[in-house]
Amino acid sequence: MRSEKVTPINQASLCGRTQPAECEKHGAFEQKVTMLLGKALRSQCPECSRIAKKEREARAEAEQALNVRLAISRKLGDSLIPKRFADRSLANYKAEHKGQAEALRFCRHYVKTFDQIADNGRCMVLLGKPGTGKTHLGAGMANDLMRSTSHSAVYRTVGSILQAIRATYDRSSDATEASILANLVEPSLLVLDEVGVSKEQPSDFELTTLFAIINGRYEQVKPTVVISNLSPEQLPVAMGERCVDRLREGGMIVVPFEWESHRGKEGI
Repeated sequence: MRSEKVTPINQASLCGRTQPAECEKHGAFEQKVTMLLGKALRSQCPECSRIAKKEREARAEAEQALNVRLAISRKLGDSLIPKRFADRSLANYKAEHKGQAEALRFCRHYVKTFDQIADNGRCMVLLGKPGTGKTHLGAGMANDLMRSTSHSAVYRTVGSILQAIRATYDRSSDATEASILANLVEPSLLVLDEVGVSKEQPSDFELTTLFAIINGRYEQVKPTVVISNLSPEQLPVAMGERCVDRLREGGMIVVPFEWESHRGKEGI
């Protein structure tokens, strides 16, 4: 077998120097000029290079985040945010009095500081009367998080989760209970709505399912937002004391919704 001869680069053919240069955007800089085999290779403006690198990294991060979201969506069988709540955001939530403004402030801060929230898995509970805007804010946080960061978020009601798990008991189902639970643990944020909606003693099946979700996310240090019409005193009955203990870890944020229902009004 014939081998090709590789000619090493002669040190005399490779030399470098610096010279003053001007960037149209960022002004003067020291340009490095390297002579390689008779050709001059000139360095770019350092600030232009830094910006270009940052843009490449941002595109790669956004692409990776999109792939993660699409993978989660395929596993769950539908969109990450239900169609009814797809347009919900913190920006289009109308705060018409002090209580609503305070709730909105808490939710905005949660999204703004989500990197720190995610570091310790700090959870939030939105508790109070029905029709007061809890679901709008919960879905809005999930939407805003996905629109402005690389994090993934999923909104689900307890009822839809229980129904999906029961459907796996059909032998024709491709999904399994374990896969559904695993896919609820995976996202950066889970918004879990309608906890204790029946106001009756939850079944063992419901309590076991809720604990599997909350504990799974607790072990992975993943934050969860829980939405319920119950009071703080009633929540342990609806979820189980062990679930609430997991939510409290890291300093659970409790946001009360104590005003009357605004159901049907625009922005709620």
